[in-house]
Amino acid sequence: MEWEKKGLIFSPSGQYPWVMTHGMLPVADQINDDLFRIYFSGRDSSNRSKIGYVEVNIKEPEKILYLSKNPILDLGKLGSFDDNGVSPTWIVNHSNKKYLYYFGWNKGSSVRAAEVSGLAISEDNGKTFRRHSKAPIIDRTNEEPYTILVISCILLENGVWRMWYDSADEWQNVDLPKYNIKYAESSDGIDWVRKGIVSVDYTYPNESRVSRASIIKENDIYRMWHCYAIGSDGYQMGYAESKDGIQFERMDEKVGISISKSGWDSEMICYPFVFKHKGQTYMLYCGNGYGKTGFGYAVLRED
Repeated sequence: MEWEKKGLIFSPSGQYPWVMTHGMLPVADQINDDLFRIYFSGRDSSNRSKIGYVEVNIKEPEKILYLSKNPILDLGKLGSFDDNGVSPTWIVNHSNKKYLYYFGWNKGSSVRAAEVSGLAISEDNGKTFRRHSKAPIIDRTNEEPYTILVISCILLENGVWRMWYDSADEWQNVDLPKYNIKYAESSDGIDWVRKGIVSVDYTYPNESRVSRASIIKENDIYRMWHCYAIGSDGYQMGYAESKDGIQFERMDEKVGISISKSGWDSEMICYPFVFKHKGQTYMLYCGNGYGKTGFGYAVLRED
């Protein structure tokens, strides 16, 4: 497997107040034919994440057709789980609605940030979104008591909503959580049965974070791209496969993409979003500084 990097799609430069810096966690949604909307979070002058989007022709996405002037999802109310920022993680089109999963940033803890997941729904084809709830749809429990609970990927199969999410096992210090990827199911995409099932576990000595699953199913094999980090270092890209979508075997050596020698993704690559369109497999991903330099794309070279 080998990915061909195509370059930057979006580079933040203070285009609007909601995107003074960062282009983080790109999530692609097909509007029609080759027109795609890519949701992501920018940061305002107070370093708070807000969700907006660009529209592109996926055949030449570096030529941005439109950048939203305002965020489609802004900060939650003061004291809520998302009052200090919101970032998108996945989108599902279901029953003429768009389910936009996101996580909220909150500072109400001794650790750097609390991150738990919410849901916003659009009934006008993505023009506007409303919060499904003022509370998160997955939050801390006695079995998962730590504040990294971030939905990464959702597939709807035979009426079952299947979710893979980042779940913290501990905070090693106030700035460094330790988390891997777990699995849960739902009948409606809102209420989730979480049993703490680990889908992708730690592999390397001092590995601290296994994150941001993006899965496509091909020939009865679930293929997952993710990112991982050692200690407090930045992310690099990983890959795993599974026959049942629950237990994944890591095959990071097969991922076929790594940091560049120079430029916007020369220090880090992270937050993959992989999708297929007209026989081509695309990957959106972020570069240095967890998206501080923006996000770009790569295409899979077919064997």
